[in-house]
Amino acid sequence: MACAPTSDLIWLGPLRQGDGPLQLPLAVESVAAGFPSPADDYVEAAIDLNGILMPRPSSTFLMRVDGDAMRGDGIHHGDLLVVDRSVAPRSGSTVVAVHEGCFVLRRLEGRPAQWCLVASDATIAAIALQGENPDLLIWGVVIHAVHHLSTPLSGSRRRGAVAGGSPEALGVEP
Repeated sequence: MACAPTSDLIWLGPLRQGDGPLQLPLAVESVAAGFPSPADDYVEAAIDLNGILMPRPSSTFLMRVDGDAMRGDGIHHGDLLVVDRSVAPRSGSTVVAVHEGCFVLRRLEGRPAQWCLVASDATIAAIALQGENPDLLIWGVVIHAVHHLSTPLSGSRRRGAVAGGSPEALGVEP
């Protein structure tokens, strides 16, 4: 069955271990979200985002969000999801499921034998999980969502820039 043009997720593929960790500078001071605090020496350590974002690379996949069904949960159109297939889903988990042959992004609610998949957009009906439904499968648990807080300047040539939040700008077809 073909997915509707407004499917929730775009497949980007499995993660691969590269030539080793990519060490990025890490500020020793944390940023104050309340009362500002002056920073001492800005950078004193390095951090490998691969290790933090992908603790189990062999079971971790990246997917791009297409649509706003989970906007109320802070997941927006164009966001990059880190999905771990080895994590056991539980009530409250944001999951990637396969429903009627398409990937969907929803929050798992309820308890075994009475699970349902719920969008944060209240206009979208919940999907009840009852019994052994071959058309519905919890495929993985979202462990991180990455999104831009500002739109890059139009015409940006930065590698990985998402013009207007569009996955198509990255060459990813829905």
